[in-house]
Amino acid sequence: MISKTVLITGASSGIGEASARRLLADGHVVYAAARRLERMQRLADAGARLLSLDLTEDTSIVAAVEAIRQARGCLDVLVNNAGYGSYGALEDVPLEEGRRQFEVNLFGLVRLIQLSTPMMRAQGSGTIVNITSIGGRMHEPLGAWYHATKFAVEGLSDCLRMELAPFGIHVVVIEPGAIRTEWSGIAQHSLLQYSSHTAYAAQAKSHARMLAASDTSKLSSSPEVVARTIARAVRARRPRTRYPTGGGARTILFLRWILADRTFDAMMRIAEKRLG
Repeated sequence: MISKTVLITGASSGIGEASARRLLADGHVVYAAARRLERMQRLADAGARLLSLDLTEDTSIVAAVEAIRQARGCLDVLVNNAGYGSYGALEDVPLEEGRRQFEVNLFGLVRLIQLSTPMMRAQGSGTIVNITSIGGRMHEPLGAWYHATKFAVEGLSDCLRMELAPFGIHVVVIEPGAIRTEWSGIAQHSLLQYSSHTAYAAQAKSHARMLAASDTSKLSSSPEVVARTIARAVRARRPRTRYPTGGGARTILFLRWILADRTFDAMMRIAEKRLG
């Protein structure tokens, strides 16, 4: 296998950490980036090169990409994994928080692509891996801001795939289902923070219980499942455009495809009542 230079964001835990370990094991040079450097020490011990990265700060993004350019002179793979789920009724969530959700999940990702693409174009090859979610192709109540960002990344990736293809650059979307990470706890916290005391309180509490149940459900998968999918996409000479993976992703997306909107709405409500 040819060793590639890889940048992974959100590498301090969950899917990002598991992916960094998987790609290191495959022999790649891995730059692991996150805000919390201290939480990536085990990755450093495993051979990863650590970068401090805050996706809400442009100077931080520029510095991270420039560090790779100076050290390696190239970037073969960009794995845009960093992100979080901000939940709560649209009426309740402050616009400032909605903007932050987009800043982290979309605009930070876009800025990394803008800065990385010139290196890939110059070498005539590269792979951009955007981690979205099944949440980029389906919906649920009280998750409007989060799902809006993931739908946006899905559409952005389709456009980007076409415009970068002439330069030998692949754009891949990874769509995880229910994965056992910190994501669920963060989503529950924001949901209860914003909507547990409002007109949406009953929905919020029920949905928070459903999110909590997903962590212990037989349906949920470990982050390593997603890491193996990312490694497969990085390995492929001609990767697929989308990889639904783990946590019932294929089943849920199939149901979303065949069911009418209101039927899918009803299915989500039934799941919320059962698990919540």
